[in-house]
Amino acid sequence: MSSKKWTWNELESELFTPEEIAESRARVEIISAIIDARQEKGLSQKELAELSGVKQPAIARLENGHISPSVDTINKLL
Repeated sequence: MSSKKWTWNELESELFTPEEIAESRARVEIISAIIDARQEKGLSQKELAELSGVKQPAIARLENGHISPSVDTINKLL
């Protein structure tokens, strides 16, 4: 019995549809852009929460990838 060593891309394409992969990558890019913009402005999550009206725990969960941001939340953060 041979055990194949999978690369992440091979495993990903076996488990997910191309649409799911594209959606996941887009979500990661959006979240990364939000984090980068916050850090470039020198804002803490708490400060961003005060400016955007999005609660700090929600920002933390979003940045950690525990939740997918809604369009409304993204607009508030931007």
